[in-house]
Amino acid sequence: MTVVLVDAANVVGSRPDGWWRDRAGATTRLLQRLTGLSGQTPTGPDGAPVPVTAVVAVVEGQARAARAPDGLRVVRADGSGDDALATVAADLADGDDELLVVTADRGLRARLPAAARVAGPGWLLAAAADRQRVPR
Repeated sequence: MTVVLVDAANVVGSRPDGWWRDRAGATTRLLQRLTGLSGQTPTGPDGAPVPVTAVVAVVEGQARAARAPDGLRVVRADGSGDDALATVAADLADGDDELLVVTADRGLRARLPAAARVAGPGWLLAAAADRQRVPR
């Protein structure tokens, strides 16, 4: 079982789709895409299945105003999003589930617990898109 911890600013910023004009709106759209990922088993970045038990997203700055959908835990960083993400990662790494952190930020990756696996934004966006194509 795996908890997916998302660096929302990094994922939103990975696509030049005009997100900078409405950071909260772009983050709300990302969070909506992530709903339902919990309980799914997408193919992981290493090709192995990832049974997702929960999704936690860290938001910062103007994106803190994003609307959080039901079923998704959102951490609204008071200061640095990287600091909040590193703290949440350390807390989650102490739990029973594996931890998969989604970020392309190399500096942040260096601050994560040794037990945390890392995936880039492309993996998460593909996993969320695959989930949306599955008939309900």
